[in-house]
Amino acid sequence: MTASRDVLFGSGKTVAPLGLIALSSAEELGSKVNDYLVDWSGQGGLSVDSFLIANECPRFSSGDGKGLIKSTVRGKDLFILVDVGNYNIKYDYFGMKNAMSPDDHFQDLKRIIQAASGKAHRINVIMPLLYGGRQHRRSYRESLDCAFALQELESMGVSNLVTFDAHDPRVQNAIPLMGFDNVMPTYQVLKAMLHDIKDLSFNKEKFMVVSPDEGALNRNMYYASVLGVEMGMFYKRRDYSTIVNGRNPIVAHEYLGNPVEGKDVFVSDDIISSGESMLDLAYALKQKKAGRIFAYATYTIFTNGLEKFDEAYKNGIIDGVFGTNLTYRTPELLSRPWFHEVDVSKYIAYFIEAINHDISISNIIDPHEKIENLLKEYGMK
Repeated sequence: MTASRDVLFGSGKTVAPLGLIALSSAEELGSKVNDYLVDWSGQGGLSVDSFLIANECPRFSSGDGKGLIKSTVRGKDLFILVDVGNYNIKYDYFGMKNAMSPDDHFQDLKRIIQAASGKAHRINVIMPLLYGGRQHRRSYRESLDCAFALQELESMGVSNLVTFDAHDPRVQNAIPLMGFDNVMPTYQVLKAMLHDIKDLSFNKEKFMVVSPDEGALNRNMYYASVLGVEMGMFYKRRDYSTIVNGRNPIVAHEYLGNPVEGKDVFVSDDIISSGESMLDLAYALKQKKAGRIFAYATYTIFTNGLEKFDEAYKNGIIDGVFGTNLTYRTPELLSRPWFHEVDVSKYIAYFIEAINHDISISNIIDPHEKIENLLKEYGMK
């Protein structure tokens, strides 16, 4: 980030003393965020060892649980960080090891809010991967998981919710009176790409952006606009007469747009789940004689494993996959030569500071100026 913490916040007065609760699902990310907050507090003349507040959500062997906060939160501006996508946490359930699901994590979040017992000055939730976010609209007789979860949090007294790259941010219409910020880590992605890929050029003759589908069009349009490059897109042709795993299967990916021949291609999406669609696009782009292909997803969860991506990398189909540290990544993924991590912890810390100081966060949300300076730094402007 080009602006310093003092430029953004100065020595302004905080809403209330800051407290940070990182649930077990987000301990690693919470520790990084806390380090920034502690460092900045020292720069501002406030000596704080840690803003983290110890907490626990133990489980009984029957599966019941409870939330426990181990020190006072009275009068604090409380920020609760949770990763509902962390499937690596397990608990004993009738003698078996049961992996926590998004439902379990969301329930633990509500337990911690209950444990605060209304004593906190204000409660803010940072939930990078939005609970129920993929079930954001109703077709036929279906539940509205995300909208109902947001209303639950509002009824429990949550004042603000910060999420990243929501599948459909219009779900905030369910809570018009509660603060809802949907953040896009665009600057952090471009910074990581320029740092990790040494010979990368954003020249429009050498580089272009391709949207994987119509749903991801806006985010890819933004990348193309700020970089000043051309853009294409794929249209997913589906078989609407069949439903497989709750969805209409994709029959083909049809490309629309300018030629990709000889150009490095960047494809951005919110989530890589099984990864099959991203690989289909990569193979289709290679058939059109594209150069290197770099994929990005805010949440790289790879539900079907990594083997197909290993093969695609080995065969020169995919040259790199970028993903954030906003949700759990397996050690196997982190060890892959084709995976590049985008660290968003500092961005979260800035957000917490802004909310805690009760000031405008427009300078943080809009990364256009920072991207301009980044491109100048690498001689591309």
